[in-house]
Amino acid sequence: MAEKKVMNRWFVLMGSLGIQLCLGSLYAWSIFVTPLKSQYGYTTTQAQSIFSMNLIFFALSMFFAGRLQDKIGPRITALTGSILFALGYFLSGYSNGSYIGLLSTMGVLAGVGIGFCSVSPIAALVKWFPEMRGLITGIGVAGYGIGALIFAKVVTYFIDTNGVQSAFLNLGIIFFIVCIPGALLLCNPPAGWAPKGWVPAQKKNVSGAYDFSWKEMLAVRQFWMLWGMFIAGAAAGLLVISNLKPFGVYCGLSKEAAVSAVGILAIFNGAGRIVWGWAYDKLGRPVSMALMFFLQGLMMFVILKMGSHPTLLAVAASWVGFNYGGIFTLFPSSTADFFGTKNMGINYAFVFSAYGIAGILGPLVGGKIFDVTGSYLYAFIPAGAICLGAGVVALITKHPEDRCPSKKTAVASCHS
Repeated sequence: MAEKKVMNRWFVLMGSLGIQLCLGSLYAWSIFVTPLKSQYGYTTTQAQSIFSMNLIFFALSMFFAGRLQDKIGPRITALTGSILFALGYFLSGYSNGSYIGLLSTMGVLAGVGIGFCSVSPIAALVKWFPEMRGLITGIGVAGYGIGALIFAKVVTYFIDTNGVQSAFLNLGIIFFIVCIPGALLLCNPPAGWAPKGWVPAQKKNVSGAYDFSWKEMLAVRQFWMLWGMFIAGAAAGLLVISNLKPFGVYCGLSKEAAVSAVGILAIFNGAGRIVWGWAYDKLGRPVSMALMFFLQGLMMFVILKMGSHPTLLAVAASWVGFNYGGIFTLFPSSTADFFGTKNMGINYAFVFSAYGIAGILGPLVGGKIFDVTGSYLYAFIPAGAICLGAGVVALITKHPEDRCPSKKTAVASCHS
């Protein structure tokens, strides 16, 4: 009998990149803030609450999407997400500036779509590329950063040409065209498949040998430490990303210089996902993760002094983007190494739920602080302190199996 042909795993990576490229448009949100305020009278808090709503439903939807992905595979899950994501943007083009309308379409519908689209590529890639889990995760999600760079220019063009409504409408059409073919390329490898020459983790007696269920995962301390660290890093990054353009204008820069900083952040967001993936494979989780948090924390303390000069703001944006990008490489890789790949979809969904909390603490609370105080100082300083604390936690967090007598008894003995 002829051997069943296995799909070329690089096509899975191509599909992942196409989807992530479009999802990266979310990080161009700060470009929408000023037009929403000037054209429709939104406050900063209102404009950022739409972004926060998107992030909350992005994170919440991953619970269902993760379980669905683990049961039926990544293709249908990502296809469903692609349709919802594109439809959310498309319908936003008919909101006529309605705050409730944008909360429902851009916030809820597009957010759910992003959640479905995000979980599938990551879960598939760590199974197809087990020999370079950190690096391939970084490459796979680098499309987010590249997409933010591209769509920062695209959104600016659409808004300047025909206004906010046109921007949402045209983005929705683009996402239909790109995301659906990308979703059709996603699939899991056959049972028992492994790349040629690779020795499975079980035979090496290293991380990833025990596959935790989500209930088992929630019973160990390591999950909660990862979850808390994710909130810290994501909240700091989202605080800057969602406010970068208005922050630059607030500091006296031109609109063009502020938009340029958004594009620069996007470039380094993408680059950081790849470089931190490499660092994870070479330096290990504790060192790479702690370094990322310490660097981000330091920038939060000085960024306010860098906003009034275009070059300095560009440096700050690149620094923040580079470290923020690392979150989306280091945390899925850590989840797979800590808790196995069998239930990666739902397990990472629980870890990623921290993103929903960060979506409130960063954009929404940051916007509210600015509305009340007229300054970003009281948002940046606490964000920096939290990042430094997360760096310390990263250094002391041990692998679940390091605290257990054996893999089979891991869950039973790791409750303390």
